[in-house]
Amino acid sequence: MLWIKALHIVFIASWFAGLFYLPRIFVNLAMVPSESVAEYERLLLMARKLLRFMTLLAIPALGLGLWLWLGYGIGQGPGNGWMHAKLAVVAVLLAYHHACARILAQFSGHQNRRSHRWYRWFNEAPVILMLVAVLLVVLKPF
Repeated sequence: MLWIKALHIVFIASWFAGLFYLPRIFVNLAMVPSESVAEYERLLLMARKLLRFMTLLAIPALGLGLWLWLGYGIGQGPGNGWMHAKLAVVAVLLAYHHACARILAQFSGHQNRRSHRWYRWFNEAPVILMLVAVLLVVLKPF
């Protein structure tokens, strides 16, 4: 079980690296002047590659988490309400990941309508979600 847990942590950390950095690329895309086509295209290419990579990292992270939960019974039974809250956080993270994909599609179609300031705030969500998930797993408050 410790190998599964260790790999889960590694894949989660790697997925989060993408969740932290992709919105930062969105900040830069939103700031590119309209005449800087090459810069815009370079940032789009980086964002597309990062989205593909972080999606590939999310799959084993989720699979290993399911293995720990269902295969080893972690978070099951009475007094494990923290696991339901953590699963809600995971659902929000998956929605955030999907939102990043949709935003990238908007940038690809030159349909962005948001400012770089909006993306700076959007970039903070995974930090807060990670903090909540870690506190739930470590403290098991309910």
